Amino acid sequence: MKIYLDVCCLCRPFDNQAMNRIHLESEAIKEILLRCTTCDWTLVTSDAIRYEISRIPDMTLKRKVEQLAAIAIEHVHITKKISERYFSFVGLGFDSADALHLACAESIGAIMLTTDDALIKIIKSNKDKISLKVINPVEWLMEESRYADQNIE
Repeated sequence: MKIYLDVCCLCRPFDNQAMNRIHLESEAIKEILLRCTTCDWTLVTSDAIRYEISRIPDMTLKRKVEQLAAIAIEHVHITKKISERYFSFVGLGFDSADALHLACAESIGAIMLTTDDALIKIIKSNKDKISLKVINPVEWLMEESRYADQNIE
C-alpha cells in the first residue's frame, strides 16, 4: 500500500505536543512511518513535497522533516499528466499546493494522509469527482487496525 503524507503530516511530530489532537496525530504518523520502514507500507514523496520542505524557514525543522521524507522509497516527478490533473483540482477549489499533492498522490494510487481539516472538507464535498482517498492519519490508522484485526480473526 502506498502512503503519501503531505508536509503538514511530516511536520506534525515536531509541533507543540500540548494539545491532545496534535499528540495523537503525531503518534499515528510515527507509527505509519515506522511501518513504512519495515516495508508494511510504502512511503511516497514528490517534487511538490521536496519543494514545500525547501521553503521551511527554520533550518532545524527543515532537516528533521527532510529526514522523515527520506524514508520514502518512491518519488513522484511532475509530469504533463500530473500537471493536467493539477488544473482539474484547482478548478474544484483546491489551492495550488494541495492540488499538486492530490495530483501526485492520485497518479500512483496512493492514500493521501493530511492533518488539514479544510482540505478533507473540500475532498468530502467533491467526493463524486475524486477517486483518491484523503484522510486524517489517526482515522486511517484506526481503520487499518480494525481491518487487520478482522483478518486475524
